[in-house]
Amino acid sequence: MEKRLGKIEQVTFGHGGYQDSMLGLSVTLSGEAWGVSDFQGYWDAERVKHSKHMQWSEDDRSKIYDETMRFLSKLLIEAKVDSVDKLKGKPVEATFDGNRLEEWRILTEVL
Repeated sequence: MEKRLGKIEQVTFGHGGYQDSMLGLSVTLSGEAWGVSDFQGYWDAERVKHSKHMQWSEDDRSKIYDETMRFLSKLLIEAKVDSVDKLKGKPVEATFDGNRLEEWRILTEVL
């Protein structure tokens, strides 16, 4: 595991994820000679209707929607801002396993 310092380069809340059919938070993180995107959310209920053939339930979707909003609330509080657009430019610490992003957080120590 390797930790890298960077910042939030771009952040939006809306459609994104797989084929832009998901609803959630899209974040681009970047640092010295690296950049990566992350998405927190799930299938948009208006774009992807549940059927009995899917391997997830409406309860699963609701649970992940809840987790997404809690994740966003935590980010806003840690970054000391009141809206998603104000997260841009905030410092982050990203943890990688090789080239794979494992997790990231607002670098609260420097705010």
